[in-house]
Amino acid sequence: MSEMVPADDTRRIALVDLLDRVLGGGVVITGEITLSLADVDMVRISLRTLIASVSALVPDPVGPEPTDD
Repeated sequence: MSEMVPADDTRRIALVDLLDRVLGGGVVITGEITLSLADVDMVRISLRTLIASVSALVPDPVGPEPTDD
């Protein structure tokens, strides 16, 4: 479950904390670029990018290490 942060929240987040959140939970970036010439759309590019760590997306095939309990 991701944490929702209000848009008007002005608290500062350290870069390392931001990277930890992005890689831990992942983030999707979407965008669209349209190249026009004389008000005629010539090229349209849709972008969708997923950024996440591999460990967040693929479970460990070996499983957790056994403890000495």
